[in-house]
Amino acid sequence: MSSKEPDVWFRFVRAHRTVIREIERRLAEADLPPYAWYDALWGLESGPDGTRRMHELADVLAIERYNLTRLVDRLEKDGLVVRSRSDGDGRAAFASITDAGRVLRKKMWKIYESTVDELFLSQIEPEQRRGFADALERTAGLAMEAGVQIRSRRKT
Repeated sequence: MSSKEPDVWFRFVRAHRTVIREIERRLAEADLPPYAWYDALWGLESGPDGTRRMHELADVLAIERYNLTRLVDRLEKDGLVVRSRSDGDGRAAFASITDAGRVLRKKMWKIYESTVDELFLSQIEPEQRRGFADALERTAGLAMEAGVQIRSRRKT
């Protein structure tokens, strides 16, 4: 990259971290749980019937499975999520959002949405949003593909 070009990657990462930090601060100020709880609850609620396999939820959230397990433990303890096993395959673990989890996610969304609108979306012209969203989606897809290729090479 030319020294005259802006460091887009660094600016993106910094913007993401600072907006997430502000979302966390505003959630805490409203006596609501941390941002990670929102993501996990939305990851479940957006799944079929509010349920996902644990490994699928980890993939949707782009987090490591051991971190997800600890997070779901806390959510389950608070009655926001229930876990179950597949009848046909005892190894398949599922998590489902409860009604209390849906209520909490909606409360958290009010703060999350307004913060994203105020600090992020307001900085992108409406006609630029589609292109930006598409570029981010392509980036995520390439990174996921690279990870799949590396994992498949390790197995052989």
